Amino acid sequence: MPDSIPADSVGLVSPQSLHFDSPLTLESGRVLSQYDLVYETYGELNDRASNAILICHALSGDHHVAGYHTLEDKRPGWWDNIVGPGKAIDTNIFFVVCLNNLGGCSGSTGPTSINPETQRLYGPEFPIVTVTDWVNSQAILADKLNIQQWAAVVGGSLGGMQAMQWAIALPERLRHVLIIAAAPKLSAQNIAFNEVARTAIKSDPDFHEGYYASHQTIPRKGLGLARMLGHITYLSDEAMGAKFGRELRHGSLNYGYDVEFQIESYLRYQSESFVEHFDANTYLLMTKALDYFDPAKHFGNDLAKAVADIQAKCLVLSFTTDWRFSPERSHEIVNALLSANKQVTYAEIEATQGHDAFLLPIERYHQILTAYLQGIAKEVRSV
Repeated sequence: MPDSIPADSVGLVSPQSLHFDSPLTLESGRVLSQYDLVYETYGELNDRASNAILICHALSGDHHVAGYHTLEDKRPGWWDNIVGPGKAIDTNIFFVVCLNNLGGCSGSTGPTSINPETQRLYGPEFPIVTVTDWVNSQAILADKLNIQQWAAVVGGSLGGMQAMQWAIALPERLRHVLIIAAAPKLSAQNIAFNEVARTAIKSDPDFHEGYYASHQTIPRKGLGLARMLGHITYLSDEAMGAKFGRELRHGSLNYGYDVEFQIESYLRYQSESFVEHFDANTYLLMTKALDYFDPAKHFGNDLAKAVADIQAKCLVLSFTTDWRFSPERSHEIVNALLSANKQVTYAEIEATQGHDAFLLPIERYHQILTAYLQGIAKEVRSV
């Protein structure tokens, strides 16, 4: 936490929660009889409710996008460099909403919640949810907030997939869609990475087929391995080389199997810190939602037909060293939008940081986002 809260921060914020008693039918056919959604908002909704922006989080994200929960917080929300007064998503202009998705472990109903039918933790019995389910629940939250149309829906990675699904499924409810570092569906390689991660979790002796909570344990080793694997795919070789190279922790080789290289130490630290705040069943669920996303499958595998009803203006961004969701995957989205005669702006940003670039304060990236969102701000003022 800095000595004082920066002037361009949204400051101290508190999560909010809404309880829903109306049943939600999921894409799988399963039904949640009731559920909670935890969310945060920044800025003020204007009289016409025309300035609202929805931010959709990625796999390990949550509702805490910007600002601080307490003065003791070591760091702000996960996209604080983008959201705040005078920033790209300017909270002096926009009313910003982000929620913890269903199935998450940061307050919204998920595997760590009590199942009202059994009065026990859902654990592995929590139903699989999909990007479509998330969008449907986000729309229900929007109704509760009296937002009939978003000025924009924004997301990176898995969040970008949600933004895309919003534009496809509920075209009249958003004016702009910002799809960042995403893909129209996962490649076989990406599905393979996810399966290795899930196998690591499920192979942990402390997993207990997902009922680890009732055994008062956590599958730390498996979840930590899954996080290590994921983290490798989020970084580029160039970024890892620049940050760590082949630097040794103690200056000389030990000729053993303990941690010797700085990159090994870094990955161990990332995995150990991750397992203390993220739920293993949620990790399984989120990776499955990634695997299942494929809007074109409902349109004869023709992505141009899938996006044909989109009414929103589109911004698509990719990063040159992102090999998890490479620029070529964004090109697929752009080409489909152009084939369907949609308004689309595309930029491929030079960045050394790999997939994680969408989270970072990269100057050219911020310039593009700021310019595009300033255009949306002008529209908001004229509505």
